[in-house]
Amino acid sequence: MHADLPPSETALTEDTSYRWYRELTRYHWFVLIVSALGWLFDCLDQQLFLLARRPAMADLLVEGQDPNLYAGYATAIFVLGWATGGLIFGALGDRIGRAKTMMLTILFYSICTGLSSLSTGFFDFAFYRFITGLGVGGEFAVGVALVAEVMPQRARPHALGLLQALSAVGNISAAFLEIGLSSLEESGSIPGGLSKWRLMFLIGTLPALLALLVRWKLKEPEQWQQMKASGGEKAQQAGSYVALLKHPVWRKNALIGLALACAGVIALWGIVFFVFDLVGSVMEKKLIAEGLSGTDLSGAVGKWKGKASLMLNIGAFLGMISFTKFTQVTSRRLAFAVSFVGAAISTSLTFWLLNDAWHIWVLVPIMGFFMLGIFGGYAIYFPELFPTALRSTGTSFCYNVGRFLAAAGPWTIGLLSSKVFAETEEPLRYAGITMCIIFLLGLAILPFAPETKGKPLPE
Repeated sequence: MHADLPPSETALTEDTSYRWYRELTRYHWFVLIVSALGWLFDCLDQQLFLLARRPAMADLLVEGQDPNLYAGYATAIFVLGWATGGLIFGALGDRIGRAKTMMLTILFYSICTGLSSLSTGFFDFAFYRFITGLGVGGEFAVGVALVAEVMPQRARPHALGLLQALSAVGNISAAFLEIGLSSLEESGSIPGGLSKWRLMFLIGTLPALLALLVRWKLKEPEQWQQMKASGGEKAQQAGSYVALLKHPVWRKNALIGLALACAGVIALWGIVFFVFDLVGSVMEKKLIAEGLSGTDLSGAVGKWKGKASLMLNIGAFLGMISFTKFTQVTSRRLAFAVSFVGAAISTSLTFWLLNDAWHIWVLVPIMGFFMLGIFGGYAIYFPELFPTALRSTGTSFCYNVGRFLAAAGPWTIGLLSSKVFAETEEPLRYAGITMCIIFLLGLAILPFAPETKGKPLPE
């Protein structure tokens, strides 16, 4: 599929008149759509959790336990599951194939999301979220490896950027679910007397149907098949973290990618995703002052959190598309540098200033543009750092070892808000601003990152 590429495929400069989508065959589009749906539903699951975690804690905890603190614990446990599953399924993606592994991850996170709706206390809720995270964590590495290997070379970064940008559609879908279910909650119309958060997790089982399509139609990439058929040293090393870390070039790339991932993942899970709780706290105070209480108050707060999620992810979609365009006319390193600086400024300002409804429409999407734009860069950059036998493994190493470290982020912001800044009017505000120091890590590692723009994938 990738043999005999025309000379223009290896050009190092970007032709501004180039239309990447014209190179794609029907099967290229099928691979991109299926991979995008897998990651989209993956992100739908994580966003449903973010919107449901605090109401779930309020229902499941005993009196005297702080929902903010335990929401942080539950998030840290989910991220640990994500990291563990990412490492396991990332290696499987190189060993047994991208398509087979993708099917397994989709089934895993869909079924286990449904189990979360059956929780009776914090510990079983945290357990269900951990095993859900196992499946969620594996999907990204195999999805981007699959798309990177199937697409024509010049179209590859555009397709990967679009793959990551479409993840925002999953998050936006979760926002609409939050808004719609909050309206039902306000009117007392949620069926069967279910709590809203339980119903959200039940809806999260639907992506399991996508696994059937993956099993039926998706083929393994030609590059991967050739590597496995060779039976040589590369095939024997496929999916080996030892082989990844023993090779000096791949080890260096893995550690650089890990540092870049840590900056973004810690910031996302340890700061940005707590903006929904900040919005809920700010708007709850305003709505109580207006006389709302009970289910009317809960439903109205839920709607505002849904609107915040919607605006964050509209900004995210535009940011990922913009990163893709910007990195093609400049470089990978410059695009990351602009994104880290923009994310640091916009995130600090959002947590500092957010105090009125109109701030949700203005500050939150700007934060989403820069912060989630970084993740568009990860989808493009990480597969370009590793050879076929270690592509899923290396990508997973960067993304998921970073998550083990990132698990400290939700725990830290929970600790800061419940202990250090507990006496302030809005503890999450100051905790979030303090956490923004993590963006300096991303900037510090960039001078050491290899520039991969215009280069073919390593073999």
